[in-house]
Amino acid sequence: FAEIFRGGIQSIDRGQYEGAKVLGMTYVQTMRRIILPQVIKRVLPPISNETINLLKDTSLVYILAMNDILRITRSIVQRDFDTTAFLVAAVFYLFFTFILTKVFGYLEKRYAVYDE
Repeated sequence: FAEIFRGGIQSIDRGQYEGAKVLGMTYVQTMRRIILPQVIKRVLPPISNETINLLKDTSLVYILAMNDILRITRSIVQRDFDTTAFLVAAVFYLFFTFILTKVFGYLEKRYAVYDE
C-alpha cells in the first residue's frame, strides 16, 4: 500500500506544487488541499485490486495454520465427508469480493466527479 500511495503522489504534476506555492500555501496545505484529493482519485483502483487480492489470499493462509474460512471448511469436509462446505466457502468468498468491488466502484465514481 505504501508503494501505491508513493506512486500516486509522484504521479501528480509538478505544476500543482508550483501553483500552490505561488498562491502562498505551505507544504502541509498543498498536500491536504491540492495533492491528496488528486492522489485518492488515482490510487483507488490499485487499492481496490490489492484489497480484493488480500481477501482472496486468505485462502492460502491455512498453510500457516491460521484459522480462516478455508481451514474451517477443510476440517468440516474431513469430519463429515461432505464437500458442500467448500461450496459454502466459495459463496462466502464470492460475496465478500462482490461487496468490496461495489464499495470501491462507488468510491471511484464519487471521486471521479472532476474528470469530466
